[in-house]
Amino acid sequence: MHRSVEDVNGAIRTVMFFCEKPDEVSQWWSQLLNAPTETVNEENGFCWFIASGTEYGFHPSDDGRNPPGGTPVVYLASSDFQSSMDEAMALGATRHRGPLVLSPERVIAQFVDPFGNVFGIDGP
Repeated sequence: MHRSVEDVNGAIRTVMFFCEKPDEVSQWWSQLLNAPTETVNEENGFCWFIASGTEYGFHPSDDGRNPPGGTPVVYLASSDFQSSMDEAMALGATRHRGPLVLSPERVIAQFVDPFGNVFGIDGP
């Protein structure tokens, strides 16, 4: 991921929480982070808002892959999604979820590093 993640200075774009009640959890976090609760978006059970330039996402939990109360998943911003995926896998990461196309300008995927940590790549 040297080239493509480096292009955006290794910025963290998204922190994803997996929870049983995304609507309630997102409201709590928006208050904690002083983001107006009316800025919380919701679509098909997924909730999110932006605070200080970072997107906070709240996804319905999945007992098989992302159980409730597990570690949040940090998504690294990438200017070249495919290259970032290829390099992560070349360094020993395995696919965990996705890729998922969120919009024509945005696609995400989760990986597991060789040590068991889940992380995501988020890019165009």
